[in-house]
Amino acid sequence: MQYRCDKTGTRLSVLGYGCLRFPKAGGHIDQDAVTAQIGEAVRLGVNYFDTAYIYSGSEAALGEALRRLGCRDQVYIADKLPQYLIKSRAGIDRCFAEQLTRLGTDHIDFYLMHMLTDLAAWQKLCALGIREWIAEKKAAGDIRRIGFSFHGDTAAFLQLLDAYDWDFCQIQYNYLDEHTQAGRRGLEAAAAKGVPVIIMEPLRGGRLISGLPPAARKRVAESNRSAAGWGLRWLWDQPGVTVVLSGMNSLAMVRENAAAAADAVPGCMTAEEHTFVEGLRADLQASMRVGCTGCGYCQPCPAGVDIPGVFACYNRAATEGRHAKSEYLRTTGLRRKGTGASQCVGCGKCEQHCPQHLPIRSLLREAAKELEGPVYKAARLGVRVLKLW
Repeated sequence: MQYRCDKTGTRLSVLGYGCLRFPKAGGHIDQDAVTAQIGEAVRLGVNYFDTAYIYSGSEAALGEALRRLGCRDQVYIADKLPQYLIKSRAGIDRCFAEQLTRLGTDHIDFYLMHMLTDLAAWQKLCALGIREWIAEKKAAGDIRRIGFSFHGDTAAFLQLLDAYDWDFCQIQYNYLDEHTQAGRRGLEAAAAKGVPVIIMEPLRGGRLISGLPPAARKRVAESNRSAAGWGLRWLWDQPGVTVVLSGMNSLAMVRENAAAAADAVPGCMTAEEHTFVEGLRADLQASMRVGCTGCGYCQPCPAGVDIPGVFACYNRAATEGRHAKSEYLRTTGLRRKGTGASQCVGCGKCEQHCPQHLPIRSLLREAAKELEGPVYKAARLGVRVLKLW
């Protein structure tokens, strides 16, 4: 196992354990299986475990596994405040106390503001006194490091990065999402500030494995590495990446990913390997509806539309269905000022700058028709009326 250091010099395993997809039996989390897998991960050097308040049963299962294994002091727990559910300072206290109880611990090593989408979400927490609360918890040793997880566009990420002295952050990033959400620009901006970056969805929930088009599957089959191995290696090659989370749910997956992490050092990829991943990306993009490369030349949109983000979700909706629509809601709808396709006013400024000469305005109309159904519209109304950003 390779390790990279955070701002305090703490060594974190480059492979982190994402605790959202624990194995289940009879509709419930299989505690024995979870304990066995976590035990194997710890034995192989994994020391970073990521859970969240809204991951049903995850916090308690992680806490129980660490209790049975007697290894709480050997690992770092990352947990998240569900800021979208918080209405008061008392609500923050109640939630945090419940998390400590579920985890069976007296402190959380890495604590995140969960799913910030823009600066307004952080400012809402600040109005509730979150800065003072963090300072108190850090002084008491209840929280060791503070960060945020992010779903939004690059511009919003950069604003959040500068809004507080963060100890770390967490972003969705993979070779297909290189220029959407926080993207490479966000990753490098965080690295320049010395902010460690935790990567979530490195394989898009497995879709960069099972969702590969035939041409990409053929490439992988003829290579010396699995689809998962290629996706992880592309991330570990980048010095700005600190930990890559994997939602492992079998002993075989734990062992395979730990083996892949054995030589996961910055710059580990050769020129030929970079070319190979470019080929995988090209195969994926060739199977998509819109030939958007995510370059961002169309941004900023005068009406606030996150054009690359909209097209990324629109492309994936053909194969990922509900998952793509859920991502679209999180990244464009759950914020004070939406960034969805329907906000396009048809000015055409984006089309003047698009290197691919895409008919962006008409494509945005098509995307809005598919992605902004009744659920999306109801959620947007709820955000505005209840101020849920």
